Amino acid sequence: MGLTRRSLLFAIAALATPALAQPRAPLVLAAASLQESMNAAAAQWARAGHAPPVISFAASSALARQVIAGAPADLFVSADEEWMDALAAKGLLARGTRADLVGNRLVVVEPAGGHTWLSERTLSATLAHGPVVMADPAAVPAGRYGRAALEQLRAWGAVAPHVVRAENVRAALALVERGAAPFGIVYATDARASAKVRVAGVFPASSHPPIRYPIARLAASRNPDAEGFRRFLLSAQGRAIFARFGFTRP
Repeated sequence: MGLTRRSLLFAIAALATPALAQPRAPLVLAAASLQESMNAAAAQWARAGHAPPVISFAASSALARQVIAGAPADLFVSADEEWMDALAAKGLLARGTRADLVGNRLVVVEPAGGHTWLSERTLSATLAHGPVVMADPAAVPAGRYGRAALEQLRAWGAVAPHVVRAENVRAALALVERGAAPFGIVYATDARASAKVRVAGVFPASSHPPIRYPIARLAASRNPDAEGFRRFLLSAQGRAIFARFGFTRP
């Protein structure tokens, strides 16, 4: 039986109404190391009755380049200030929305079951025998922090020939988890997130620039929920979630 014109219009309206009633979820581009914590924050935000944010995780360098290329997104959370600076220089950040979200520490990991303990004195000498996996030190924040630390310890020249470059910090972690590399340089929160690695050494905080994760709303964002989610992440409630996963105050 065919639909009358009136019933057809009614059916179209019935299908359209739920879609119109549901606000579009914010799209968040976030550094790979934030995976567990950002998903937990998004879940808590959704439990308060908001549309669950859609989150894309990758190296900050890759995400920033996507924004520069015009990719539609609402929020960007970088693992360092340089990539956020790059977007600011191009006028791609909403004015007044940039803020430091969390901080982190830089560590050396080895497969679980290892017994290595690297002091500041032995760390550079041990890594110089390689291989050591790290996020690409030419572009990815974790790799850049790692290179800066090794340069400060006057070990980069000896370690660099043995470096295995990974796409991002989680890819570096995965290689150590599989035993494909004896050591990796990752964030303390990455080590905490995996039962397959253990911390073999901690880089002195003074050996590299402070690890800060800035957040900002993108100038092209038109999502009404994006600013609310940004403010939630920066609130005491949001920061408490990140603290549970080992992140520090910025």
